[in-house]
Amino acid sequence: MQIMKVDPRSLKDNPDNTRQSKSTPQADALLLATIKAVGIIQPPVIFAEVGGGNGYVIEAGHRRTRMAIAAGLEEIEVLVVEAANDNGAMRSMVENIAREPLNPVDQWRGIERLIALDWTEEAIAVALALPVRQIRKLRLLANVLPAMLDQMALGDMPNEQQLRTIAAAHLDEQKEVWKAQKPKKGQPATWFQIANALSKTRMYAKDASFGDDLREAYGIEWIEDLFAPADEDSRYTTNVEAYLGAQQEWMTNNLPKKGVIAEVTQWGEAKLPQKASRVYGKPGKGDHTAMYLDRNGRVQTVHYRMPEEKKTAGKGAVAGSGASAGDDGIDAPKPRSDVTQKGHDMIGDLRTDALHEALARAPIEDDTLTALLVLAFAGLNVRVDSGANDTVFGTKRFARHAVRLLDTDGRLSFDIDTLRVAARSMLVDVLSCRRGMSNSGIVSRIAGEAVGADGYLPNMGTEDFLLCLSRQALEASCKDASVLPRQKVRETRAALVEHFKEGHFVHPAALFAPDPRELADLIKKGEIVEEEDTVTTEEATDGLEDELAGGGAAGEAADLDAPDLEAPDLEAGDGAPDEDETAYGIAAE
Repeated sequence: MQIMKVDPRSLKDNPDNTRQSKSTPQADALLLATIKAVGIIQPPVIFAEVGGGNGYVIEAGHRRTRMAIAAGLEEIEVLVVEAANDNGAMRSMVENIAREPLNPVDQWRGIERLIALDWTEEAIAVALALPVRQIRKLRLLANVLPAMLDQMALGDMPNEQQLRTIAAAHLDEQKEVWKAQKPKKGQPATWFQIANALSKTRMYAKDASFGDDLREAYGIEWIEDLFAPADEDSRYTTNVEAYLGAQQEWMTNNLPKKGVIAEVTQWGEAKLPQKASRVYGKPGKGDHTAMYLDRNGRVQTVHYRMPEEKKTAGKGAVAGSGASAGDDGIDAPKPRSDVTQKGHDMIGDLRTDALHEALARAPIEDDTLTALLVLAFAGLNVRVDSGANDTVFGTKRFARHAVRLLDTDGRLSFDIDTLRVAARSMLVDVLSCRRGMSNSGIVSRIAGEAVGADGYLPNMGTEDFLLCLSRQALEASCKDASVLPRQKVRETRAALVEHFKEGHFVHPAALFAPDPRELADLIKKGEIVEEEDTVTTEEATDGLEDELAGGGAAGEAADLDAPDLEAPDLEAGDGAPDEDETAYGIAAE
């Protein structure tokens, strides 16, 4: 290394100079004035020309040399160094970065030049103190159409998203779009239009359900998005048709029992069969599964429930002992029963009154009382719109819980564990918070709060549920989750979905705590019943005294002989039938 004086006009420009973009006229004027005033403060760096030449090549200081010539200097001092094996490309890169950040376009071009001179990406990253991923990202941007790069070098840069789209497109496509969208001289480019024209639908590997076998079969090649965060799987493909085909075949191969591949509506949701009701909670054994592809090509699964088919007797239904209902024949004479139908009606009434009095007065253990409650739901007169499986009747579903508590002779025989199972199963079939006919009302909310059902609510931070929330509700959820609201509702919703992907979100409206107004109405109804029960208790006491005196049974029998006796209509009103008030009053007492 030595200092010597040379004529600046004899120096040759380095073709591997990193800074190739022209400097601004203002910057050149300032440098020229400085050189005229005080000369060149730091000598340019040169090296002897290799490959048979006898001149000198500038390694650093091209602008200083050019401004010295403009200032009319005959000689300038220079620093002579040995020529590098890469023609000084790396030293030029480091020197320019250290002095002032290079124009991004020059960085891209400089890295490509170093690669051409046999520098590896890893070595460039170490030398420039940059991540290898950043080097690869810059290398990708270096493949942007040169005409576009020249426009960017003027300071007219697209935003990152637009730049990503442009860099991912083929050069031929870039050339065609640039030809149509090229700005006039001195005007900025319409980068958003250029990016839109070059944009392609991407299908991401992280959303793919299929494996490498189907990927290879459909010829799908993953491309890494170097602009995405380094800690996530950013591989994608623009071969949309092959991607969707592989997803479709995966669904066909993995279709569950009672599963179907559903079509998609114009809103991107699964098109369920007619009369099907979607199940948002845990699906039951009899529920069906529908698989479909959403707008992003992801496999989605929904569960739905079909109404039960009503079985009706046809024309060929068997009636009686095997004769068809439509067959004509002579009926055999029926033997006269010991008790007439009216007698059976009287027995039913007498039994009911006796049962009600025993339930109100007789000592009953708690476990027996619970077992009797389970038995009551299995009665023929019980109808429950169950949330477990649409509309079910007692004989259809509830009997299976009751038989657990009986022995072969039909008597109660159970242990406490069996009773617990039967009671829990019966409550599962009866209590429901679903909207519609099966809704149990406020009592199901009270029951859920009592048993801590809030802790069993699933994660509601999903796209399906958050679509049901207003902007205000979404922003309130963001506040509780420390997520910043976005300008657009869908962006806020996407941020919440991403935040709760590994977490747990329950909207306050889903908690089991009963609504205060509904609770007040329920308590008010209880007060009215208590007043009615007070009056009824007095009447019941008088009736029992008369009955104990010996006239009760006969009086009731006489009443039952009255014609046109009809069963009480339980659905006619909210109150209980009159003949039940006696037992209820005694129980309340």
